[in-house]
Amino acid sequence: MSGDPTHMTPDEFRQNGYRMVDWVADYLDHVGEMPVLSSVEPGAIAAKLPASAPEEPEPFDDLLRDLDEVVMPGITHWQSPNWFAYFPANSSPPSVLAELASAGLGVQGMLWSTSPAATEIETRVLDWLVDLMGLPESWKSTGPGGGVIQMSASDATHTALVVARHQNRHRGPAEDMVVYVSNQAHSSIEKGCTVAGIGHCRKIDVDSEFAMDVDALRTAVEADRAAGLIPISVVSAIGTTGTTACDPIDAVADVVEEYGMWHHVDAAYAGTAMICEEFRPLQEGVARADSYTFNPHKWMMVNFDCNVLWVADRAPLIDTLSILPPYLKNEASEAGAVIDYRDWHVPLGRRFRALKLWWVIRSYGASGIRSMVRRHVELADDLAARIEDDRRFELFAPHPFGLVCFTRVDGHDATRSLGDAINQSGRAAVTVSEIDGVAFIRVSIGQTTTTSAHVDALWTLIDDLS
Repeated sequence: MSGDPTHMTPDEFRQNGYRMVDWVADYLDHVGEMPVLSSVEPGAIAAKLPASAPEEPEPFDDLLRDLDEVVMPGITHWQSPNWFAYFPANSSPPSVLAELASAGLGVQGMLWSTSPAATEIETRVLDWLVDLMGLPESWKSTGPGGGVIQMSASDATHTALVVARHQNRHRGPAEDMVVYVSNQAHSSIEKGCTVAGIGHCRKIDVDSEFAMDVDALRTAVEADRAAGLIPISVVSAIGTTGTTACDPIDAVADVVEEYGMWHHVDAAYAGTAMICEEFRPLQEGVARADSYTFNPHKWMMVNFDCNVLWVADRAPLIDTLSILPPYLKNEASEAGAVIDYRDWHVPLGRRFRALKLWWVIRSYGASGIRSMVRRHVELADDLAARIEDDRRFELFAPHPFGLVCFTRVDGHDATRSLGDAINQSGRAAVTVSEIDGVAFIRVSIGQTTTTSAHVDALWTLIDDLS
């Protein structure tokens, strides 16, 4: 019979830790030279793994070897400076090191009492961001609102919709409730309605710039009320997934307030840009929202997962989600002197995610983050200008942030073929999307280390393949 598990000694852990940090540093140094997309066939990685788990311990050397031989062939390199697909999931060395510290501490921060540092750092850093992003002062922990770190914008949106449902439970059954979004809204909102048991997710037409048509919204709300349904929430977007269109937040708020609905603002990608004052007109009216979410793990150099949800008033959120069994009761919570974030989202357990957000903001400073955002937007503007000047292409949508959408003028198939050829080249990754039957290529400029040289190389590739 085998004895107790064999743990690494502190010296072995230290030695292997140095090797692992060296491996990550080398990866980040050379990732720009690697093919951006994995080319393995389905099942290829699984085929390299044994059919059953090992009975006896294996040395760390074998684990490190398989990181190169098994894992790396199946990795799509989101940290490549040639990553222009989807939106960024950018990271940075301070964030990686904070994740290591968090993993080593192994905090379960469900209550203030289970690690006060995890809660209080999170609260203070999210208050910092209120100021940095030009959000309402009342959203700080010192006011009626407050912020909380969630796993993703999807989780934040699902949470907001559950609160909206709970707030309207006296008006009728959930299957009669309606949530309104633009037809360009992220699919997570429709999924959130399903998760919350909300009966209807109404998709509202958009204008020529793909932003929500407020007149169409009002018409839909009035029609649903006349049909005996219960409008409960509107989800506005600051930067839609398809084109980064921005809904008219202030005008939407007029409709929301008239009909007594919950107004949730999804700024998952573009929220980071609000650290720069010149972008804040795009979120005008946000002070009238009930909740707001953005992802530092997209464009703020904080590695996934790290989403922020703010509420204008934390009371409805806590009222909806707080259930306190005897085994979680403690003196600090009973006294009302602390925040217990377990009451601010669906999971009970929570990691110490605030540490990496704290370290990134301190390591780069607000000025460093602003500089990165402005650099990426400038690169996007330059690429858009090249597209406008080339008769083979045309811009598909406005580009207020770091996303440029364009088509080939010779049609749908030619556009798709160009996007596929770029991705097959291994030299860059883009996303091909479609709205109303029109295919377009999305070039998202936002990876931490992307420079003008990488955008120049992408343009050369586009030119060569067109």
